[in-house]
Amino acid sequence: MQHKKPSILIRNARIVNRGRITEADVYIRDGFIEKVAGSISGSADVEIDAAGNFLMPGIIDDQVHFREPGLTHKADIRSEARAAVAGGVTSFMEMPNTKPPALTQALLEDKYQIAAQGSPANYSFYMGASNDNLAEVLKTDPRTVCGIKAFMGSSTGNMLVDDPRTLEQLFANAPMLIATHCEDEATVRANEAAYRERYGEAVPIKYHPLIRSTEACLKSSTLAVELAKKHNTRLHILHISTRDELLLFSNALPLEQKRITAEVCVHHLYFNSLRYADLGAQIKCNPAIKDAFHQEALLPALLDDRLDVVATDHAPHTWEEKQNTYFSAPSGLPLVQHTLNVMLGFYQQGRISLEKIVEKMCHSPAICFQIDRRGYAEEGYWADLVVLDPEAEWTVSKSNIHYKCGWSPFEGQRFKGQVKSTIVSGLLAYHNGRFDENVRGERLVFNRK
Repeated sequence: MQHKKPSILIRNARIVNRGRITEADVYIRDGFIEKVAGSISGSADVEIDAAGNFLMPGIIDDQVHFREPGLTHKADIRSEARAAVAGGVTSFMEMPNTKPPALTQALLEDKYQIAAQGSPANYSFYMGASNDNLAEVLKTDPRTVCGIKAFMGSSTGNMLVDDPRTLEQLFANAPMLIATHCEDEATVRANEAAYRERYGEAVPIKYHPLIRSTEACLKSSTLAVELAKKHNTRLHILHISTRDELLLFSNALPLEQKRITAEVCVHHLYFNSLRYADLGAQIKCNPAIKDAFHQEALLPALLDDRLDVVATDHAPHTWEEKQNTYFSAPSGLPLVQHTLNVMLGFYQQGRISLEKIVEKMCHSPAICFQIDRRGYAEEGYWADLVVLDPEAEWTVSKSNIHYKCGWSPFEGQRFKGQVKSTIVSGLLAYHNGRFDENVRGERLVFNRK
């Protein structure tokens, strides 16, 4: 049962919002930010002293896999939403490749009902496209569903959309944003066959980025862009991992006017192929983490706005599953609890500003998806907020990992910067290391015709 929403007063915060850092107090009532001012008198049901800390909008992660229904031995909506909230993520958009996959309106609605019962974060779910469900896809309500997901390359869940006629009709008729996973299936399969012939099932993990190759990514992304331009489709290409694909994207228009946008994920920014030597299948994901030549091109493209959004593609598997041989070890890694810390690492190295982090993780997802009154720390918006202690240092260990799978590729990593409080739709969901287990997020709504 949802809490009655108390008033909250945050004092002495350094607010990171719209490219500026300002010192102010914030008053929250009935789930919304009612007042932001230099000093707010009076009291509230809950008061937080944020002196010395930053206050930022909650992160909006536009790509996660929370595995429910059907794969709940790996994760479930509640467990991974808790991890998200602990990491400052207040809203998520979850993918359709569950069991069963969300390929009908009824199955999609089932996931919303699960989230309404247990998610401490705000939520939305993609409608899944397949080669034979176009009629169902076109029933999707643009106001209440974040987007349509098309796997233009098979990944976990095997929801490949590769029929040219289906793709043509999908791009021509989609009533809303299409988000794509782009890897050319024929190229990947040919590469798999070549490496299997050489190594059998024991392909060394270091060859993953050569199997899920640059060419496979570029060919598929190019097709998606061509279809979008032909039909004026609102296209969002997920998890860009190569320098080559950056040529497909532009910074000539402000984000609000772009019809084609792109996302980069934290693991493609943080890791490169040298880490297969020590992390192995822990960092096996699709598209693959590639060499430093590609990695080093991604952050500059984020800074100059060819890449629009930072997300995680959070995709947990059990530790036992990850210990299998190359073809049997599943792709994906858990990230949503640690995404802000990865980006703070780049900030501490002087490679990105806090203002730009907030733009790409909070403002830009809200703009891309036209989310109603979220993504900003200002009056009139839903109170999705994160209090961040920039000086606190902590080490990732099994004792503080909240993922159901119980592991992280960052174990042993010492991070600087720690989430102290996370407010979700005006409720204090996480504070000083403790969750309020009664908090429930809201279903995201979108300002679309």
